[in-house]
Order: sequence, then C-alpha cells, then structure tokens
Amino acid sequence: MLVLSRKIGEKIHVGADITIEVRRVAGNRVTLAVDAPRNVRILRGELRETTLEYPTVAEEPGIVPAAPPAASVPVSHAVG
Repeated sequence: MLVLSRKIGEKIHVGADITIEVRRVAGNRVTLAVDAPRNVRILRGELRETTLEYPTVAEEPGIVPAAPPAASVPVSHAVG
C-alpha cells in the first residue's frame, strides 16, 4: 500500500487518466475530487463491500445505483 501526504489543492495521478485532488480538510474529514473516465466505476469503501455481498446480474460501467441492491423494488412491483 502506498501512503501519501497531500495538502489542499494537491493532486495524485493514478495511471494515465485518473486524478484525485484534495479539496477540503475539516477536522477528521477530507473531501476529495476524483476525475476519471465515465467507464471507471468509483465507490466509497462501504459501498464496495455492499456490492461484493450483493452483486447485480448486469451493471452498466460508470453507473452507481442510488440504493444498495437489497433495497431495490422488484420488477413485478414497479409502477409504470
């Protein structure tokens, strides 16, 4: 694991096309901005753990569901 120290406004480049910038530090919270291609899926750690527990059948790259799959409405109950 690579551990880096960055100040506000400083960036980290991952590969050729992903950039992470430190936007704000307030107490023990850090706000990051991630610039990546739309086909790169970016998830917070706790959401990634949820998606590993409840994988979906087909996911479109770059699309992050608003709710974990367990909270989704079954197709038979969809309004439309």
